Amino acid sequence: MKIIIAGAGEVGFHLAKLLTNERQEIVIIDLDQSRLNYVASHLDVHTVRGSSTSFKILEAANVSRADLLISVTSSEESNLATCIIAKKLGVKKTIARIDNTEYLTDTHKLNLKDIGIDELISPESLAAREIKRLLREAALTDTFEFDNGMLALVGINIDENGFLANKTLKETTHLNPDYNFITVCILRNGKTIIPHGDTIFLPKDHAYFIAEPEGVKKVMELSSQEKVSFKNLMILGGTKVGYHAARRLSKKYRIKLIESDKDRCFDLADELRDTLVINGDITNVELLKEEGLEDMDAFIAVTNNSETNIISCLVAKSCGVKKTIAMVENMDYIHLSQNIGVDTMINKKLIAANFISRYIRKGDVISLTGIHGVDAEIMEFEVKETSKINQKKIKDLHFPKNAIIGGVVRKGIGYTTFGDFEFRPKDRAVIMSLPDSIHEVEQYFK
Repeated sequence: MKIIIAGAGEVGFHLAKLLTNERQEIVIIDLDQSRLNYVASHLDVHTVRGSSTSFKILEAANVSRADLLISVTSSEESNLATCIIAKKLGVKKTIARIDNTEYLTDTHKLNLKDIGIDELISPESLAAREIKRLLREAALTDTFEFDNGMLALVGINIDENGFLANKTLKETTHLNPDYNFITVCILRNGKTIIPHGDTIFLPKDHAYFIAEPEGVKKVMELSSQEKVSFKNLMILGGTKVGYHAARRLSKKYRIKLIESDKDRCFDLADELRDTLVINGDITNVELLKEEGLEDMDAFIAVTNNSETNIISCLVAKSCGVKKTIAMVENMDYIHLSQNIGVDTMINKKLIAANFISRYIRKGDVISLTGIHGVDAEIMEFEVKETSKINQKKIKDLHFPKNAIIGGVVRKGIGYTTFGDFEFRPKDRAVIMSLPDSIHEVEQYFK
């Protein structure tokens, strides 16, 4: 598959990194030569210097032979124009990054496919969706459901006094007598590990499991944290992410949103009828406490300053807030969350890049998701009559070492899968895989 990416910023770079791992042919266009040099020195891609809205530059990138063009520059106007022009020059499909979410909410007013734009993505809207997903449980750092909860991916921190600390997977099998959850991934000091029987759980590890509904409860018990329901939320920052998060969450939670710009507060108050919008200094800890920080169940910091977000989350944690989420610009910060006390850090550009890469890979894959900070994908495949995996037991498959089969949904019932599990047609298998094994995993389901 030949893919052209317009924009060599963080979204473009991370997206290219994901796709080159899957052996796609990538061309990146950008005006900034230093950015292109950085990309070329780190990834096996072709680069073209110039404006992606230029006919000559797009033709130099062989746009007429491309299967897909993705425009993710910092300019919404350039992204839309690039897609329109590229479609006229022969590219099969286009995706544009946008900031104005009117294009997403008022789709009936304008059919963008008519002018050459097949798909739109908004990093801010995607980040808000991620925040909503992360708020489901206090004990869980991550959660994602398959088939309406028949199976779930859940993540927990390994506490030094917890049940799992300093034990191998084999040594913890007695904690799972019903075999209703399976460890699929461990994040340790920024490194992603697909575990095996002799892998040891270490304190401060971030462990991820695929679990049946009863297994989710068991994993939460192993996390040593009680089940907590959220009611009161505080959002710090009236950014676009703050706005979208409040809009998505206000029907379910009581929300206070704090923003320092008075005019912005008036705009937010007009649009967010179910949210209490407060004007005040977002760096003032006393203000946060006066507005009931200690009574909050969750604290979401999404200002445009990463350090403010991190520090305010640490303050919230010290005040007894059960769940904290900080938005950060620097992707390197993502891996720090498990060590410094913030429950989860998110990066909207990383979310956008992961979303696009999963969109590209759809086909035999039913659904895909990613975990923040984890260099792996969770994929759901349907087993066909012709699949290499059909009528085979897991222990006989020679499955890639950097991938693991976590569970199967069969006739509407979720099962975690171990060595003797045998696949049947129409099974929906949930797989966790590192990027370098994704292509090999896909071959089992052809």
